Amino acid sequence: MPGQDLRSFVAAYDARHPGDVVRVGETVGLEHDIMAVVLEYERRRRYPILLFEKVRDHDIPVVANVVASRRALAFALDVDEGRLAHEYARRIKERIKPVIVPDPPFRHRVSTGDAVDLGALPIPTYFPGDAGRYLTAGMLVARDPDTGVETEGYHRFQLKGRNRMGVSLHSRRRMFEYQRRAEARGQALPCAVVLGLHPLVSMGSLAYPPPDVGKFEVVGGLLGEPLEIAPCATVDVQVPATAEIVIEGEILPHVREPEGPFGEFTGYFSRRSTEHVFVATAIARRERPWFQSIGSGRAGDHITTLGLIREAEIWNALSRTIPNVTGVHVPLSGTSSFMAYVAIKQGRPGEAKQVIPIVLGVDHYLKLVIVVDDDIDVFDESDVLWAVATRMQADRDLVTISGSLGALLDPSADERGVTAKLGIDATRPFGQPFAEKLVMDPERMAWARRLVERLS
Repeated sequence: MPGQDLRSFVAAYDARHPGDVVRVGETVGLEHDIMAVVLEYERRRRYPILLFEKVRDHDIPVVANVVASRRALAFALDVDEGRLAHEYARRIKERIKPVIVPDPPFRHRVSTGDAVDLGALPIPTYFPGDAGRYLTAGMLVARDPDTGVETEGYHRFQLKGRNRMGVSLHSRRRMFEYQRRAEARGQALPCAVVLGLHPLVSMGSLAYPPPDVGKFEVVGGLLGEPLEIAPCATVDVQVPATAEIVIEGEILPHVREPEGPFGEFTGYFSRRSTEHVFVATAIARRERPWFQSIGSGRAGDHITTLGLIREAEIWNALSRTIPNVTGVHVPLSGTSSFMAYVAIKQGRPGEAKQVIPIVLGVDHYLKLVIVVDDDIDVFDESDVLWAVATRMQADRDLVTISGSLGALLDPSADERGVTAKLGIDATRPFGQPFAEKLVMDPERMAWARRLVERLS
């Protein structure tokens, strides 16, 4: 894969998969138009990268759906789709430290002071009912005030003024903790919001490395080479050098303002927010930059990567104690966050139930785990539910946990994000006789496949 920048990726993907990059030549507005086009393609079960070349009242094109499909993510990693989670799980453990470059493309134009105007960027409004224009593809980069270890992750930003945005740190992971540590000292958290990134940079930002490992090292492992980074102009933060647009600034201490509602990954409007405030000190941009958008709600662009990352983390967690895991899937139907399906080849009594607490411990967002036998395709939801219907007995196969940490944005959790969790053992009883599954002879299926191809 040539280059670490978004443009190189889009060009290479277009060459490999013609038709999966769609250039929209008609003029679109920022009020819902971009989201409506994304939704229409999804209604047709298509997830192309979309380049909106003409945006009303703006001279910056908008690129969307960059990470909407598993095909695109697999292309970024140069693997077959079937090995996507496996390969990601392997590479995030092969970390490579970043390298600093002196003259990144985003330094082409730098605006500071009174020249900072966030409203000049083509920031969309996604759904009727959103509180305003939202920056959704801004990867927030900051350093731990105590250790200096950097982190990067996606957070929603509501435009509030020329240099002011509301930001919610509701995932309550590293960025939330970094801001808490800075605030405890009465200090702002220096940070940068980075737009227009190669998918592997985005995918690396969602990993869960140990606290002493920066996420730029994880991205290097995914790339197979050091990530090129460069220092910002007004804050002591380094960012990916190939970014299209970099917004420098800080999150204020002891300042909270209403933020939201916003159409979240759950498919509902969320009014829950940590209500932090970001103030911009500079905007840097490449020559003729692209503005990246990630569709909100349950759009593939928003949640496909979330499922992949959780699948990889589950593989890695289970591999330490469960020897015969044959499949892991975190489905879009569970917003790529709340549900996980795991297939195992049982080797010991009680093994299926042992899977459940391990998976729930991987990520506090997960609240339903279904464990099935290795003859079940975890990517076929009908197959998984058939196993639940025919192999599960409620009085012996359910595991429940009350009062557990969950997702703040889950509308069924309480206002603190506390939730209940459920595990379902939908495997056949180990070592006991069970009804025989109907299976057709593979040679007959191959013959039937050839026949149907000739008939169609």
